[in-house]
Amino acid sequence: MKYDLVVVGGGTAGCSAAYTAGKLGLKTLLIEKNIHLGGTITSGLVVPVMKSGKNQINTDFYNELIAELHSIGGQITYQDNPGWFNPELTKIALDNLMTKSGVEVLFNTEITDVIRENKMIKSLQILSPYNYKVQNILSVSIDTRYVIDTTGNCEIGKICNCEFLENFEQPVSLRFIMGGVDLKEFSNWLLELDSDRNVTTVEEIDDNIHLSTAYTWDSGKKWALAPLFEDAVNKGVLKDSDRNYFQIFTVAGMPDSIAFNCPRMVENLDYSKALAAMRQSIFRLSNFCKNYLPGFEKAYISNIADMLGVRVSRRIKGKYIYTIDDLKSGKKFENPVVISDYPVDVHSNERDKSTLQIVQDYQLPIESLISADIDNLFAAGRCLSADYMAQGALRVQASCFSMGEGAAKYIANLC
Repeated sequence: MKYDLVVVGGGTAGCSAAYTAGKLGLKTLLIEKNIHLGGTITSGLVVPVMKSGKNQINTDFYNELIAELHSIGGQITYQDNPGWFNPELTKIALDNLMTKSGVEVLFNTEITDVIRENKMIKSLQILSPYNYKVQNILSVSIDTRYVIDTTGNCEIGKICNCEFLENFEQPVSLRFIMGGVDLKEFSNWLLELDSDRNVTTVEEIDDNIHLSTAYTWDSGKKWALAPLFEDAVNKGVLKDSDRNYFQIFTVAGMPDSIAFNCPRMVENLDYSKALAAMRQSIFRLSNFCKNYLPGFEKAYISNIADMLGVRVSRRIKGKYIYTIDDLKSGKKFENPVVISDYPVDVHSNERDKSTLQIVQDYQLPIESLISADIDNLFAAGRCLSADYMAQGALRVQASCFSMGEGAAKYIANLC
């Protein structure tokens, strides 16, 4: 099997890259370890796609995804943001888009080895036990001209022994959804409780209520929900750590559901223990909602994310290491793949230590997506070549869409 481009990882950056390459006429293979595409949106329940400025570039795929989701009832525009998606319908929309662009997709497939010659990847060895083309074969070789690593954790870069940047950590999250919520009762109560429209908003869209609100344990802001959380902690309904970060909002196409951007793990636990601990936290938070929030009396946990919300992991050393100084200065580049004004957003597991810094437009160069060690290896998404603080602004989905699309366009020009 020979391809112009193999994209490894079917999340936000990977889907954008593969779709764009296919539309531009490249023979493209998209490899995904799970049984559906979408990454953080679908497996991680990370909705909505956050707004990232009015001057974004490489947005063709994002606009196509918005249109495709809208056509099947999985998208709304709320608070002037069209990125409110239904995670389940996103799986279907992405399948549709890959078919339209001629991209071949292999699900439930992993890379076992990379064959290199000098500073070039020549082929990938894959294990794909449930695909008919490779059934009963332990390993299949795929020849390719270019590879884009969009695995999030830079797994291809690791196999190739690429150099990585200094690693730091941020707390991870495990999102969930509750169904059976009386949104009318809850929204009426919420609007009366909280007059801060920078925190709490409610809109009626197509006869459905959409809302959002938040609370954190940080002391720098007065939160309307604070007395409820304090009472719940005092009564043992919640642990103190359960209230470190709480953000909720409605979901497109789910008229009785609320999505939770929490819990956020503040303890220093390994992956497996963190998953178990956060599911316990989800159970406590769901009981808190049923006991303290009007409209949640008959609510239930309907979905727990299939993956942790990881904010930072391995970051490849690229031909250019993008820095926080580049970002804050708005440095211009010859071949930008991202233009954004999304804030520097770095989470901390300590009270009052998180960073959310507003910035002006900044650009990311294509060279920050090209490995310094392998000439035909690109890395897009949160594993890009950027320092820790700059990555805290660039890791969001809108920028990942732009990175994937920009990398594919750059490769198409090389081909």
